[in-house]
Amino acid sequence: MRKYMIGVIGLVVTLGLATAVRAQRGERVYLGSAHVDGGMDHDTIKVGKHDGRFRAIQLEVDRGVVEFGRVVVRFGNGEKEELVFRERVAAGGAMRPIDLPGDRRVIEKIDIWYSKAKWEHRAKVSVFGIR
Repeated sequence: MRKYMIGVIGLVVTLGLATAVRAQRGERVYLGSAHVDGGMDHDTIKVGKHDGRFRAIQLEVDRGVVEFGRVVVRFGNGEKEELVFRERVAAGGAMRPIDLPGDRRVIEKIDIWYSKAKWEHRAKVSVFGIR
């Protein structure tokens, strides 16, 4: 009986630690994607409250090099967060997660201004929310 109780306690502790690590890292949720069509392009990715609340976003690039200039995150409560930066991301790469100030909030939409560095392929940008 004692070995059984020790095993059960060990299992509970292991599950608790795994949950804590996942909560710290944050769950990534796919929010949408867009293709970079021109030299300087702007796209809007509509998200909505059905996707839940997020504390950060991350942008990933596929099939081409993309230069990011500005991202505006619009929240469900009417607030917005404007992020201005110059960052070049290679195909297959990703930006570091971008923390959103305040508590986790519903994202209504994300406006992205970017351009393609080369015209070889139609680059794709995917946006992920981090809970």
